Amino acid sequence: MAMTGTEMQAPITVEGCDTVVALWAKRCAALGDQIAHREKTLGIWQAYSWRDYFKGARAVGLALEALGFKRGEVVQILSEDRREWLYCDLGIAAMGGVPSGVYTTDSASQLAYLMTDSGARFLFVENDEQLDKFLEARDQMPDVAKVIVFDRDGLAAFSDPQVMFWDDFLALGVAQATADPKRFDAALQQVKPEDPRMLIYTSGTTGPPKGAIITHRNILFQMNASRTTLRFEPTDELLCFLPLCHVLERLISVELPILVGCKVNFAESPETVFDNLREVSPHTFTGVPRIWEKIYSRLAIMRGEAGWLGRMAFDWAVAAGMAKVEADQEDRAFGPLARINLALADLLVLRNLRDLIGLARTRRCATGAAPISPELLRWFSAIGVNLCEGFGMTETAGVASVNTVDDNHMGTVGAPLPGLQVRIAENGEIQLHGPAIFGGYWNKPGKTAETFSEDGWLRTGDMGRVNNQGRLIITGRLKDIIITAGGKNITPAEIESRLKFSPYVSDAVVIGDRRKYLTCLIMIDQENVERFAQERQIPFSDFASLTRAPEVVALIGDLVRQVNGEFAQVEQIKDFRLIDILLTAEDEELTPTMKLKRNYVNQRHAALIDSMY
Repeated sequence: MAMTGTEMQAPITVEGCDTVVALWAKRCAALGDQIAHREKTLGIWQAYSWRDYFKGARAVGLALEALGFKRGEVVQILSEDRREWLYCDLGIAAMGGVPSGVYTTDSASQLAYLMTDSGARFLFVENDEQLDKFLEARDQMPDVAKVIVFDRDGLAAFSDPQVMFWDDFLALGVAQATADPKRFDAALQQVKPEDPRMLIYTSGTTGPPKGAIITHRNILFQMNASRTTLRFEPTDELLCFLPLCHVLERLISVELPILVGCKVNFAESPETVFDNLREVSPHTFTGVPRIWEKIYSRLAIMRGEAGWLGRMAFDWAVAAGMAKVEADQEDRAFGPLARINLALADLLVLRNLRDLIGLARTRRCATGAAPISPELLRWFSAIGVNLCEGFGMTETAGVASVNTVDDNHMGTVGAPLPGLQVRIAENGEIQLHGPAIFGGYWNKPGKTAETFSEDGWLRTGDMGRVNNQGRLIITGRLKDIIITAGGKNITPAEIESRLKFSPYVSDAVVIGDRRKYLTCLIMIDQENVERFAQERQIPFSDFASLTRAPEVVALIGDLVRQVNGEFAQVEQIKDFRLIDILLTAEDEELTPTMKLKRNYVNQRHAALIDSMY
């Protein structure tokens, strides 16, 4: 393991604790029977306490040790979000191990790569579907000692010497705790601030995934910074729905609830997120841009389906809210009549909209992991949703800069976290230094060295600038810069964001490197475009035929022309094609947070791209 040296700086503590697991044990002891987690069983929400949290994690840690687990080992978890995920996470970390997550959309071969690269000998899987991935690629993982399965459903008659079920596994841990009541606490106290708290594998868009080491010190820094930025409260309810393999969800749904002692609700599945959001109505909510685009699209559809009076009321209310947004952005007075108009709009329409999407109680919302359209931020602000954009990456332990509700500079990703230094290199790259910076890549000192400048600053790969107010502005990715045949440098992120603001566009990739002009591949939003076609009686039989319908092509063509009007001629899209394959997170072209991988798209659709030139 290569370390960058940032861990040797001044100690960081939270409530006298210098590791996450020490703080977690303290919180569990203090809160006892208060609710830590809720999840649904047979459609009914069930509550689990902080005492359950501690006992579950203790059983996990001691059972692993009984099976031969050693301090410093990586343990992989392949499961959707659920409380057992967290029990494993904290149990492994408390024993001095390194918890790491595998996306449930990963293939058997990808699982084998992660297990082998990390040297993991123990694997937790959710169910028979995930167990099948291990069984399929078992010969590629010869060092695996034990696989533990959470759910027995569909496996009643299954037996394998390498496989153990969750209830039997927990029973082993409980027996160990009974035999040696002090063992778990003793192991927990041996964990050091510079030890890995977790191993997060990057998405691998430019090569095989790399395991980023996030230390306890990194997370304690994030906890302290969150007091003035994210500002969680002990009474908050959260909804956990993004994969816990992702550093942002881990920070939001595991680490920060440990800091303040708030309640985490687990979404039933990725498909039920919007229903669960309405049920929970969280006090804070963090999502990736695709989530916010989907919420906007759903409300746009509802507006279209309403009668003329409903549409008029919707447009009036949003316009009243937008007037306030524009006044705030232009730093001008918002007159008394406008205030009365907005108050009425909120009372009669906007409040109901927020309740409809599950954000009625939400104090602060956040977006990150990818660029988001500024128009979308303004629209949510207009309906009374405080949506704040931030910036971060796996290598910054989740967050590097963020806007706050009280100081939200739309079009920027906010101020750097207190204690984190930012500089802009000569080539425009954003570089960072401070306690948030990760501990290096697992067993890859060469790759770690490439990620840092000669004087030890993290090279983010993102381009940007710092404005006069000290806010960071992201302009694009260094590797995504398009240099046209005419020598013009273009960053495609802003063009793509403008296109994705449309409810009819799910994603877009601008093409044009070493080409005469820009073109674009567009992935349409299936739900909204299907509705558009049905309302106009446009015939289609499947997704591919939908993308070929002349009326659909014309719809997107009109959108492209509108967006072109906002850019200089050299930045305008001269032609486009619709991707005729409905992509999901299982496809290699999409990351688990639903971002298109530019390299994969360029390779897979090379013929489609060439047809535009």
